[in-house]
Amino acid sequence: MKYTEAIVIRMRGIRKSFGDHHVLRGIDLDVARGEIVALLGPNGSGKTTALGILTTLVHPDAGTATIDDIDVVAHPREVQRRIGVTGQSAAVDGVLTGAENLRMLAALSGFRGRAARDRAAEMLELFGLADAAHRRVGSYSGGMRRRLDLALSLIAPTPVVFLDEPTTGLDARSRRELWEIIARLASDGTTVMLTTQYLEEADQLADRVLVLHEGRIVADGTPADLKARVGDDVIEVVDDSGVPIASRSADGTLAGLRRALDELAASGVEGRVSLRTPSLDDVFLALTAATAPQPLLATASEEHR
Repeated sequence: MKYTEAIVIRMRGIRKSFGDHHVLRGIDLDVARGEIVALLGPNGSGKTTALGILTTLVHPDAGTATIDDIDVVAHPREVQRRIGVTGQSAAVDGVLTGAENLRMLAALSGFRGRAARDRAAEMLELFGLADAAHRRVGSYSGGMRRRLDLALSLIAPTPVVFLDEPTTGLDARSRRELWEIIARLASDGTTVMLTTQYLEEADQLADRVLVLHEGRIVADGTPADLKARVGDDVIEVVDDSGVPIASRSADGTLAGLRRALDELAASGVEGRVSLRTPSLDDVFLALTAATAPQPLLATASEEHR
């Protein structure tokens, strides 16, 4: 693994309720230095609440959480100095230019004079905004504003970064560019925990995936490990647009393949049939099958906070 075994993020027995709604029901987790961990789960699973506790915004009802062995409840200011946080919406000043936004926050983060200007220029280059550095942010596209927001959150180097839906609003190319930036941070020793609604993002980027369901961690492993737990190949029927409309698992045998095809034929669905290996979508379906149908992944704004 690319990261060390030093534990940077630790939660033990974390519980949180809002009224009679139990959001977290005893969370235990360790995250190592330089590790990229994706926190995933259906609506209301507690992702945003867990991040809120780790970033000192929410107090747990029970249990302990630490960043670099510093308790998030007892010493919130010390924790805040060690973390960078990006929410879902762009928190930038539309009147200022991109460079002015970055220089101002660099100065507030302790950079002085030329160092603030150099740091701003570095982040503009890193996030592909150098050509728009002197344009007012009010003229930026949504994707550009999102990249600037992420640059602002990372302008002060910190050992831990929390990213809540970091690539929301970005096109496919910008999303992959951001993945490269996140991977580079981790390779330099920064610990990254993120929530995402893009399963491909978790699959491609994360060293580990934690699946939260009904306030508990129900799976913890590499994307490959979790997909292997599902096991069987999948027979999938897609419509003319390539959108999946039905699927059945197959156990790799000829009899299993026939059985899956017979079940699909009996259901009356029509479309093109393909055989594929399990995906993280299948992992979610397997782990959350006991509950009523709902979106596999929530946008964090829809969660109970």
